[in-house]
Amino acid sequence: MLLSITDILSSVADFVCGYPLFLALIGGGLFLLTYSRGVPLRNIGSAISLLRHRSPAGNGQISSAQALASVVAATVGMGNIAGVAIALVMGGPGAIFWMWVSAIVGMSTKYHEGVLAIKYRHFDKEGRPYGGPMWIIRKALPEKFAPMAMAFAVAGMIGTLCIINANQLTEASLSALSSSMGIEAGSIWARATVGIIIAAVVWMVVVGGIQRIARVATVLVPFMVMTYFLMVAYIIITHIEGVPDVFASIFREAFSLRAGWGALIGVAIIGARRAALVNDAGVGTASIMHSTSATREPVREGLVAMLGPAIDSGFVCTLTALALLLCGDISSAQLKGLDIAMNAFSVAIPGGNYLLLAIVTCFALSSMFSYSFYGSRCAMYVMGTDRSRWYTRVWVASLILFAIVPIEAAVALCDLFYALMAFPTMFTLIKLRASVKAETDRYFARRNRATLSTTQ
Repeated sequence: MLLSITDILSSVADFVCGYPLFLALIGGGLFLLTYSRGVPLRNIGSAISLLRHRSPAGNGQISSAQALASVVAATVGMGNIAGVAIALVMGGPGAIFWMWVSAIVGMSTKYHEGVLAIKYRHFDKEGRPYGGPMWIIRKALPEKFAPMAMAFAVAGMIGTLCIINANQLTEASLSALSSSMGIEAGSIWARATVGIIIAAVVWMVVVGGIQRIARVATVLVPFMVMTYFLMVAYIIITHIEGVPDVFASIFREAFSLRAGWGALIGVAIIGARRAALVNDAGVGTASIMHSTSATREPVREGLVAMLGPAIDSGFVCTLTALALLLCGDISSAQLKGLDIAMNAFSVAIPGGNYLLLAIVTCFALSSMFSYSFYGSRCAMYVMGTDRSRWYTRVWVASLILFAIVPIEAAVALCDLFYALMAFPTMFTLIKLRASVKAETDRYFARRNRATLSTTQ
């Protein structure tokens, strides 16, 4: 029975996350990039400089930098390691090129999300901000689109469950323990025990709300990204002779027509599908976090928000791809993404599998902290503030369940509900593109006037 459910989920996810999702995320993102005249890409330097300056005072719970750290904490997770490995197994090295394309396109998409998150956020009686696609739809679009807001929120309650993170962290933990302590990695009881430990750690953070999540993310994200960079830098240096061939294979396989146009399109779709799980651009979750930022300036938040895909899909995913293509075996037909990464790091670095396990644990937990917040905000929209607290308890308890389910079912379920979140989000971003452009023109005109006055 379980296998039949897995097969059904996989078939539905493969269809929905094929051409429909590719056209929505890549096609829609390219349209937004063109319509905005490449504003996000032309202002990367400005975006980075904004992180060094305090936001103009406004109603909010966290700073723009903390919002970015929390979003990156969510996106720099299992997708950057297990997700990249799965993309390589399914689509070969060429899938990485299309993840890069998704990162560039995703910067434009997230810019639009950040602008609209501030422009159309909602405030409760205590003045606390709430936002995300559901509130953007409610406040900016006609009443007839209200069901779409509810559809996003319901999909968000399920899509933000940390299905792959809990599953693959359990897989990695038991894989390490089985080799060192003889614990059976496939035991349901062992997997459930790890799931309970994960749930307990996550609960201690998420019970403190968005401010505790942001504080933890601000400390954890720079540490884990830098440590991971140093590990991959070691692999690159010790295998430097193979780096040119790795990049050549990425570009060669990205446009290979040896198996026909269908295979080429399939590789592109695999890369885009995995990128959606990595950088969340166009999925809508980032706008939930950025709406809590203490700034009054929508464009400022959009510029900060767009850095997310550059960090996760651009930088961290490239690190993983280099490590796996230099030292890993991607010829396996099985979808055990994290096992491939663990084996590659153990081959390349003495004790590398244990070092990677420590990084993976940080990656997975940081994602869980932020995603619990996303899910609770979606539940708050659907059920109200009081009843949404029960959702948070169910969300944490679900980590135990997802520690046990097969990886194929976990990937399919996660992909499917991400797509169901992405469709209303991308529709809304495209529908409100003129509003974003007007805000952008006002912001840069005002900034240019200020710059001109200081030079006179």
